[in-house]
Amino acid sequence: MSPASPTAARKPSARERLLAAADELFYAEGVHTVGIDRVIERAGVAKASLYSSFGSKEELVRAYLENRHELRRKRLLAGLERFDNPRDRLLGVFDVLAEVTGTPGFRGCAFYNASAESVAEGGAVDQVSTANRAWTRGLFTELARDAGVADPAALADQLVILYDGASVGGRMDKQAGAAVLARSIAEHLLDAATATA
Repeated sequence: MSPASPTAARKPSARERLLAAADELFYAEGVHTVGIDRVIERAGVAKASLYSSFGSKEELVRAYLENRHELRRKRLLAGLERFDNPRDRLLGVFDVLAEVTGTPGFRGCAFYNASAESVAEGGAVDQVSTANRAWTRGLFTELARDAGVADPAALADQLVILYDGASVGGRMDKQAGAAVLARSIAEHLLDAATATA
């Protein structure tokens, strides 16, 4: 028997399979709608694997949202690398959003969706969603500062609301039009904010 090739695909661990199943099911159907048994069945693991890997459904939901945040963060930052100046980078956030909202299977913001279902203030959904939102606000603040805006935090607050609306519009309209329009509005807000700088 020959040794395994270094390029041979490694079989995903039970934890990875659970997280992949949770990502697919939670995003498509909701974190409260999907029971743990469906996640276990989709992952093809024993129930004990869930509890040894995550401890509870709430911690699986936390891991799902943390993974979504990391993927979103990487996608946004990678997308912004193609822009050469601070102004274009700030507006580019909406270009990246347009690309995402235009993809088949886009079901809106995973954090908004999970928060809309959650009643547990201070629970995993609330904690990760709050951290994700703070990161988005921080990104807009940094990009506004780099673009020479006099009050970057104020513009960031406006852009977060605009971004939220474009994300919801993308889900409801099932196309990227809301994000494209949001980019145009963001450009006017940026122009006004830099005119007073």
